[in-house]
Amino acid sequence: MPQNSPEPYEPVLSAEVRAALSTGLPVVALESTIIAHGLPRPRNLTVALELEGLVRSAGAVPATVAVLDGRAHVGLGEDQLERVAGDPAVRKLGHRDLAPALAAGASGATTVSATAFLAARAGVGVFATGGLGGVHREWAADQDESADLRLLAGTRITVVCAGVKSILDVPATLQRLETLGVCVVGYGTGHFPGFYLSSSGEPVDWTVHAPDEVVELIRAREALGGPASALIVANPVPEADQLDPALHDRVLAEALDACRERGISGQGVTPFLLDQLMRRTGGASLEANLAAVRGNVTLAARIAAAAAETK
Repeated sequence: MPQNSPEPYEPVLSAEVRAALSTGLPVVALESTIIAHGLPRPRNLTVALELEGLVRSAGAVPATVAVLDGRAHVGLGEDQLERVAGDPAVRKLGHRDLAPALAAGASGATTVSATAFLAARAGVGVFATGGLGGVHREWAADQDESADLRLLAGTRITVVCAGVKSILDVPATLQRLETLGVCVVGYGTGHFPGFYLSSSGEPVDWTVHAPDEVVELIRAREALGGPASALIVANPVPEADQLDPALHDRVLAEALDACRERGISGQGVTPFLLDQLMRRTGGASLEANLAAVRGNVTLAARIAAAAAETK
């Protein structure tokens, strides 16, 4: 795809990403929401550059995804990363927001759903993130569910993540993924990771232990055909880097009680709970999050590199 595509709504690939895809080099997609909305400035830019460096160190090409001035970009230059990290006007864009953002000439950082969609559209087969969205607690009352799940049910891409955010209803999320036909495998674990925690306590049906095993699974899925859906590789944060489980459980329980007491519901619940975890763990939840992201990015690059070697 040309860098200066005449079609205004086609994703723009950076020269590096375009060259890698055309020559069969491994590429890993990275979301930009963690840069724009998940970390304080100026650390967000430092982390963005670090994550891209981890991809390169593992033998792959990073493709950070964002929308700038109404153009979807797969692969950003350093000046573009600086803009995403430093501009407070950069919006948060899910998959449903992409068309309005492109039509309006807006700029935004992409969530899991938007990143997975644009990466797959560009031909990038592996995507690394921190944790997925999922089914929210009290779903029976408000039916609040992340758009990530349905988008991944219809997008053929391999997503390396640390499970779903532990503030969500993890068992219900796993059930929903099963209903949607999304394959979930644990990487070196028989339990689904808990984002900040190495384990959510929920079992997974299948476990892989090496990038080559993931690649073989990808090949089997491609050979079988069938409905397009994502493969989720659930990679736990190392136990040494996880948030203390007792602290996590206590803070989360108290934060949920505070939600009920203050009448916080719907879309206000997630940011409130995340803020409480951040504040009341002295920033330890953020460090566990970053440890998970680093591990996921490195593993995704190893998977992408192993896949490229077999072509």
